[in-house]
Amino acid sequence: MLLNKRKRFFLSSIILTALSIWIQNTGDVKTKFIGIGILGIATIIAIWFSLREGLKSRTSILIFILPVYFSIGSALFWFLLPSSILTRIVTPLIYAVVMYFLLLTQNVFSVSYIKTIALFRAAKGVGFLLTLFTYFLAMDAIISLRLPYLFLGLLVFIFTFPLTVQGLWTVTLDKKFNRYLLVMATIISYIQSQVAMILFFWPVGVVVGSLFLTIMYYIVLGLGHNELDGRLFPQTVREYLTIGVVVFLVMLFSTTWNGA
Repeated sequence: MLLNKRKRFFLSSIILTALSIWIQNTGDVKTKFIGIGILGIATIIAIWFSLREGLKSRTSILIFILPVYFSIGSALFWFLLPSSILTRIVTPLIYAVVMYFLLLTQNVFSVSYIKTIALFRAAKGVGFLLTLFTYFLAMDAIISLRLPYLFLGLLVFIFTFPLTVQGLWTVTLDKKFNRYLLVMATIISYIQSQVAMILFFWPVGVVVGSLFLTIMYYIVLGLGHNELDGRLFPQTVREYLTIGVVVFLVMLFSTTWNGA
């Protein structure tokens, strides 16, 4: 019996959630990391299984990026959380719900680049929020590694670039890779890597640093969205920059500089 898309989304979410629960309950660290790799591969298979009818252009590969990043990023983030009954119950539920909505939004994108549908604008908004959520999870895991600042900046750049390409692509849904979009993604990734290296020398905790990086990503990715959408007006730029200045000042004045 052939399953419709909704049933495939549900089945994929359940299977991936079950795999993430297994990873969460595995005691051996090496097995956890192997499991996270398996989860990433399983997510790729689940995306193909769920959305295979719409994966027909060169840029269809971008549809895989956000779900795979979310699976790996969430698994690494949950790995850093203290083990408790609450986290064992809540985190799989969050993963299952987010993954289901990810499949729904990616389905809209896979159909919208062929023909315009009414849900595209809503999917773009949801996709933007889920991109930011995924970015926070991943930045938390990356900063927790306590790498030297050059390696930290390089890793942030490498992670940010593919996620940004897919994030910007959801605005245009081009069937071929756009050079201007790739240049913009490179600039955004470079900015994020520089911010990450600055935070290396800033006496802030992992969560605060990850949150600041995510807010900066919201600003630069949001500006990129508006540029590609033809809505990058001076007022829009001022609004985003105001958010950045306010967040920076809050972090500056809440930092304990004599705590070293």
